[in-house]
Amino acid sequence: MKVIDTAIADVKTIEPTVFGDERGFFMETFRDDWFRENVADVMFVQDNHSKSAQGILRGLHYQTQQTQGKLVRVIAGEVYDVAVDMRKDCPTFGQHVGVLLSGDNKRQLWVPEGFAHGFYVISNSAEFVYKCTDYYAPKFEQSVLWNDPALDIQWPLVDGKLPLLSAKDEAGLLHVDAPAF
Repeated sequence: MKVIDTAIADVKTIEPTVFGDERGFFMETFRDDWFRENVADVMFVQDNHSKSAQGILRGLHYQTQQTQGKLVRVIAGEVYDVAVDMRKDCPTFGQHVGVLLSGDNKRQLWVPEGFAHGFYVISNSAEFVYKCTDYYAPKFEQSVLWNDPALDIQWPLVDGKLPLLSAKDEAGLLHVDAPAF
């Protein structure tokens, strides 16, 4: 696997080595000792899998307690994946990283604790899987508004149509009003 730096030093793109032939392919998607040595010394406790239709935007979510680092990837389809720095004492506070993740490119994104995270489905549908460093705790969850003008995230909206959001995401807070770390 290869680690690719992003504009925010703590957020990393991971590109697997894929072995393939006419029968299909094989790749290692996670190995604890390699991840701890090359990306972050963390332990994962929960795996999640979601499927979403085109135009769905999930996020930007984070937990103020039981904070979660996330190792995310797409196994089918394509998404635009975003991490927003919520760490007020960091020079990258309020900045974001956005990357395309797909079943074809097989890349993963490491989103450390202290970041809000979300994704937008570009393809007809997408299956999204991720590992978390702590358990989901809805009572501590926050949502930052996906289209906060201060963040200026350039979501690649299909045909320029507004995304489909959950009620929680429609009620997201502006970054300036959201609890920070």
